[in-house]
Amino acid sequence: MCLPGTSLIRLDIKHKDQKGFKMAQDTLPITIRGKHLLEAELKKLMLEERPQVIKAIEEARAQGDISENAEYDAAKERQGMIEGRIGEIQGKLAGVEAVDPKTIKSDKIVFGATVEIQDTETEESITYQIVGVDEADVKKSMISIISPIARAMIGKKVGDLITVQSPKGDKEYEILSFKFV
Repeated sequence: MCLPGTSLIRLDIKHKDQKGFKMAQDTLPITIRGKHLLEAELKKLMLEERPQVIKAIEEARAQGDISENAEYDAAKERQGMIEGRIGEIQGKLAGVEAVDPKTIKSDKIVFGATVEIQDTETEESITYQIVGVDEADVKKSMISIISPIARAMIGKKVGDLITVQSPKGDKEYEILSFKFV
């Protein structure tokens, strides 16, 4: 069951939504921005890349014997990748209701929050936004809700300490602030 204002994508993880209600098993939220990015990628694949690869297959077939035609094989392989990605995106978008982080009201960190944390050892501060799996981009300070650091932050408040396991060992951070933008 989907609550109003939530967005779900099927994945292999269990969690609770922003209001603490248990959500359907194997679902995760996505922001409005993330949904728009997936829709734009789907549109490009269907309206640009799919027709291009079909044309490339036709041109390769026109060259004659396809049994030893490298262009034909490459185009068919590309077609398979495009069709696979189209199916993957369509599956993710089926029934999605996007979450607008600006509308979230919570006194705890939840999906969509932009969180400033400080390494307790080095005192370095960094800000991350917790987003859906498909929209995560560490270079833009956007981390997936299933990342270890995001999972450690969910449900916490300003002043709380979190411990995150990393390849270099456990790291401790203090939550300095969070907001929904």
